[in-house]
Amino acid sequence: MPAYPLQLDLDAPDTIARWRPLVHWLLAIPQLIVIYALGLVESIIWLLSFFAILFTGQMPESFFGFIAMTHRYQWRVGSYVLFMRESYPAFEFSTVGPDPGTDPAHLSVEPAPKLSRGLIFVKWLLAFPHYIVLFVLGIGVYVVAIIGFFAVLITGQWPDSLRNYIVGVVRWSNRVSVYVYLVTDEYPPFSLD
Repeated sequence: MPAYPLQLDLDAPDTIARWRPLVHWLLAIPQLIVIYALGLVESIIWLLSFFAILFTGQMPESFFGFIAMTHRYQWRVGSYVLFMRESYPAFEFSTVGPDPGTDPAHLSVEPAPKLSRGLIFVKWLLAFPHYIVLFVLGIGVYVVAIIGFFAVLITGQWPDSLRNYIVGVVRWSNRVSVYVYLVTDEYPPFSLD
């Protein structure tokens, strides 16, 4: 089976200083403000992309780059907020599809050479089965994050299976997101891999 156009992974040690779960959310506030602003701009880019794809069948390269960068930035900050890594994410805004490899949280997106003009009207609807499953898995992420919080406080280490579960759910969620944001026409798999 060929790889999906979005690849996401975390290449950070599972050993975390025990105090970090207590402060990561606080240290990430400037990053979260940037994410909010990027999300607003991404919504505008999505709307403009809709019309660009409708008329040309392609997403402009700058729009693609911005959406890829926004998803990458959100993943880097999210992995930090969930204390799955120690290094503070850089305020880096590289608008390219492939991950530059400067951060332990990797997210790469391949551009689609041609996009369907008809699918842009129904992608949000086709993603509903994913939203239902991701809602249930998201509840699991909250439970796992709480367990991980205490595991790191007590042992200084994320349990591998719990951390892999969160990474898998975030991967799945991002694949659905780039599908709905019109980056790819390839339907996302129902998979944490």
